[in-house]
Amino acid sequence: MGTVCATYAAAPAGLAAGIHTLSTDEKTGIQALERLHPSLPMRPGYLERQEFEYVRHGTQCLIANFEVATGQVLAPSVGPTRTEADFAAHIAQTLATDAAATWIFVVDQLNTHQSEALVRLVAAECGIHTGLGSKGQTGVLESMATRKAFLEAASHRIRFVYTPKHSSWLNQVEIWFGILVRRVLKRGNFASVEELRQRVLAFITYFNATLAKPFKWTYKGRPLTV
Repeated sequence: MGTVCATYAAAPAGLAAGIHTLSTDEKTGIQALERLHPSLPMRPGYLERQEFEYVRHGTQCLIANFEVATGQVLAPSVGPTRTEADFAAHIAQTLATDAAATWIFVVDQLNTHQSEALVRLVAAECGIHTGLGSKGQTGVLESMATRKAFLEAASHRIRFVYTPKHSSWLNQVEIWFGILVRRVLKRGNFASVEELRQRVLAFITYFNATLAKPFKWTYKGRPLTV
């Protein structure tokens, strides 16, 4: 926890030195729900009343990066799945926005965040061509533990900082997901998954232009007492 909080604290100075610090995670199972009837508008003595019957049109997964120092949401990915390949492709498109920069990603310990595809991507971007070995047998790729150790190595231009297990609340992007739910998803009406996708991306554009600012992070990483 202390490592994660120290990473957040160093983010503003890091950005001034060309280091992007991103809080990254997936929001899965976002449902494209179309209400069968229009909501009833507010009138004296009554709140707006939303239609409770709906049609399901499918789901989408959002992979988002929240830049700790600026509050901007960078290079979002919205699609039907969140596979190992999806996450690696998301990281690749994020790196492409500033190819020469140093990148730090704060993520949880999901297996796709410690995958073979991610190791190979980071190795290629950092010019590392030896010692990777093979998955389940030798080298960096041998196990999830060896892959994690490689991905969090401080000597790499691209590295990952992992939140402790059962501590996803430490990941700042989770706070931003709450904003997305309240402003777009909770009372949304979507006629298709494509409409849902476009509405999410449009909100991100609006958020970055008008609302984005760093979160005031006060937790210091010390154990909480109850």
